Amino acid sequence: MFKTPFLAIAAAALLATVAGCTTPPWEKPQVASPVVSAPALPMNGMLVAPSGMSLYSFDKDTMGSGASTCNGPCAALWPPFAAATAAEPMGNFTIVTREDGSKQWAYKGWPLYTYSKDTRAGDMTGDKFKDVWHVVKR
Repeated sequence: MFKTPFLAIAAAALLATVAGCTTPPWEKPQVASPVVSAPALPMNGMLVAPSGMSLYSFDKDTMGSGASTCNGPCAALWPPFAAATAAEPMGNFTIVTREDGSKQWAYKGWPLYTYSKDTRAGDMTGDKFKDVWHVVKR
């Protein structure tokens, strides 16, 4: 249909632009204001990470202390629910600084964790583990 590959590429780009699939290179894309949303979501009465993985609290942490007591091998089994360096507290979600300097989300003062043995979104295999780990209820 087209004599040169350039024309075919240009035609495909034009069609994609018309279909709304891309912004043409000669137009400056509009940057939308970022939407700030909570770091965790409610699901079936509990909190989950955006990935759908259950979030847990640890009884050995102290509510509102701004610190986590689960470090080293504990954190390998119970990975902290990490917060980006630039993350800001919002509503019931605060940020604690871990002993290694990384940031972790907390809910109502309790640091949040996932459980490495949960393999699918919605798994809660760590709930009541050794009577000190609990799924965070909303």
